[in-house]
Amino acid sequence: MNKKQKKVFIRILASAVLVVVFSLIPADVPWLRFALFMIPYLVIGYDILRKAVLGVIHGEVFDENFLMAVATLGAIILGEYVEGVAVMLFYQIGELFQSCAVGKSRRNIANLMDIRPDYANIERDGKVEQVDPDEVEIGTIILVQPGEKIPIDGVIEEGEASLNTSALTGESLPRQASVGDQVISGSVNMSGLLKIRTTKEFGESTVSKILELVENSSMKKSRSENFITRFARYYTPAVCYGALALALLPPVFSLLFGYEPGWSRWVTRALTTLVISCPCALVISIPLSFFGGIGGASAKGILVKGSNYLEALSETKYVVCDKTGTLTKGVFEVTRKEAAAGFTEDALIEYAACAECYSGHPISRSLREAYGKQIDTSRVKDVEEISGHGVCAHVDGKLVAAGNRRLMKRLHITPEETAGIGTQVYVAVDGVYAGCILISDVVKPGAKEALLDLKKAGVRSIVMLTGDAKPVAESVAAELGVDETRSELLPADKVEEVEKLLDAKGKKEKLAFVGDGINDAPVLSRADLGIAMGALGSDAAIEAADIVLMDDDPRKIALAMRISRKTLRIVHQNIVFSLVVKAVCLLLGAMGLVGMWWAIFADVGVMILAVLNATRALVVGRM
Repeated sequence: MNKKQKKVFIRILASAVLVVVFSLIPADVPWLRFALFMIPYLVIGYDILRKAVLGVIHGEVFDENFLMAVATLGAIILGEYVEGVAVMLFYQIGELFQSCAVGKSRRNIANLMDIRPDYANIERDGKVEQVDPDEVEIGTIILVQPGEKIPIDGVIEEGEASLNTSALTGESLPRQASVGDQVISGSVNMSGLLKIRTTKEFGESTVSKILELVENSSMKKSRSENFITRFARYYTPAVCYGALALALLPPVFSLLFGYEPGWSRWVTRALTTLVISCPCALVISIPLSFFGGIGGASAKGILVKGSNYLEALSETKYVVCDKTGTLTKGVFEVTRKEAAAGFTEDALIEYAACAECYSGHPISRSLREAYGKQIDTSRVKDVEEISGHGVCAHVDGKLVAAGNRRLMKRLHITPEETAGIGTQVYVAVDGVYAGCILISDVVKPGAKEALLDLKKAGVRSIVMLTGDAKPVAESVAAELGVDETRSELLPADKVEEVEKLLDAKGKKEKLAFVGDGINDAPVLSRADLGIAMGALGSDAAIEAADIVLMDDDPRKIALAMRISRKTLRIVHQNIVFSLVVKAVCLLLGAMGLVGMWWAIFADVGVMILAVLNATRALVVGRM
């Protein structure tokens, strides 16, 4: 318990003891009993009374504080001192339960918040100084010692180390990093001194983006939460007016027909219905369930931007996947080089590697690795990257084009046919066809299992979209068991294909697009649900996606769906349970068949049970 919770617990304990002691006071001294019972009542309820008064002053009359204040004060006025204090006492017990449950959920989120760095080390005049990460400019060399968090994204200039990325990915396996590797903020250096050249400002670094995402997740509410908000807005005033009618109309009609009005009896029933009708169980437990589900998911490296997206995930029936970096490793290897007449294989790979030297695409990296030599970038000028086609650049004064068949067609060059399954990179030099380089990708471990898990989770159709050639796409699709494959697509074509699938699905069905977050931002934004995976350090993914999987494991898509569905089950259980119990008790209370103690159960008891059920959402991420 925190300090505030401990104070509430002490107030509860003190009030309970005083109620037991004062209950022994003889009933024939009413003024003394009233004075004594007001002590525990004010000890336990002063804050509720204060909130009720402030609510009335600010025009927000109908809330749980107002209901508790009216019901308990009414009971005391009628001489039901024990019941009046008990209602307030048990209400505070329920609030304490709720506070502890929320605290537990917030600690899950707090574990993620620990990735926020407190400082950055900069070397000045031979001394290491600690500065605020916000003050570090792009291109600054920072030092990260063993045990420290990497404060800002950058590239290792000196040193090597094992990095713990568990706070970001949920995986405990460390990652090795050495000179030239990109590293992201929030990772913990486990061994070795690193000198890192920053590539972003702190406000734009991965850790800042993630923290902003998580902190804003509560802003986007699910349909269930919005329903409860609207429900409480109309429900609470309705029951207040209903209770007022119950207290006044039967006695008035009794007087009109010459019967004993029984004011005390009907006012007691009205106060009982007020206590029963308090919507605390719904108002508290539903957001807590979603908060717990989001917190449990974040502990597994699954970041959900809002409970509306968590809810939508449970309704997903169609999953569209990008191929490269999502279902395959995106780690390409040159498997064949076929030079045309007048060119050698060495010249072919050199031209291609030089033309692609500025690109960060996995295919470009594989070409540079196959070349195996340091590229003098001064040889390369006028680089033009043509989306969905390839790259054109001047290398040693010659115009080199490296890309797919569409690029060759654009340049009016007819490439030769090349056998083999893989991505074909055609190369032309000064308008003359120079040859073809075959590059093969590798399917991710667990990708096939991930798609099987999605099918078990109720996904009807899995579609793979790729810019690769049809034979390559069909080969990967056959290996993984994909339902449909659409190949040779430009980024704009992928959006068009997703539009067609969206038009074909049912109104209540959701379509999720899963991409690697590098060039899939338009499709991630267009789908009902955008899921970016392998998104460490990818700003585009964090900005465009609704759900971000912080590592490369496709099996976490199905895990996210299981978390979503269990959270929704808990939400629906709480809604049905709370409404049914309250409806039954309200009817019985209005008929005078249950008293204030049953009302306490219908309010506080139901709230505690609903909150305890909601806390189950905190552990859904351990599934």
